[in-house]
Amino acid sequence: MEGTVFTPSLEGMKCVKSENGIILTKPFLDVCKLILPVLDKFGAAMSLVKSDIGGNITRLENKYLSDPSKYEHLYSMVQVEVEKKTAKESSSCTNGLLWLTRAMDFLVELFKNLLEYPDWTMSQVCTNSYEKTLKKWHGWLASSSFKLAMKLAPDRKKFMEVIGGTGDVNTDMARFCAEFSPFLAENHSFLASVGLDDLKAS
Repeated sequence: MEGTVFTPSLEGMKCVKSENGIILTKPFLDVCKLILPVLDKFGAAMSLVKSDIGGNITRLENKYLSDPSKYEHLYSMVQVEVEKKTAKESSSCTNGLLWLTRAMDFLVELFKNLLEYPDWTMSQVCTNSYEKTLKKWHGWLASSSFKLAMKLAPDRKKFMEVIGGTGDVNTDMARFCAEFSPFLAENHSFLASVGLDDLKAS
């Protein structure tokens, strides 16, 4: 593998914003998609997160494809749903964007933990990231499933070797966190501005 698992998403991030600084739907979803191979390297431990992220990407992408010019900007589909008063429905794109953003928060936190705590096991890294991000939005059932899945986390050393490829994985991971976090922060502040950043899992 040329570079690391992060190389494609680092390239993709250059195109996420339009010239006037607006997050574009397709490039943003593409970057989220490009990070999914990292989750494959976790094996069964991340299958829940991966299917969640994948499902939300598909939901948003289908909406975008239904009218690419109308939904060129990521928040346009939320604005349409807010006007129609359908934004809080569980199958809405707003809900999809919210949960996609939260799942990506979890991943960024996980990568930061890998960088900051070299002596932690993978299970510690995952559990701490979960507690800092997704846990407060999950009900008991989702929380229990997650804790169970984390017991299947792979060996840290092997994992780092697999995602490293031919590049400097720590540098790329740090860059991914630094460059992707502002998009997530922007998503949260936009969702908060329309009163939709605090929905819990049903």
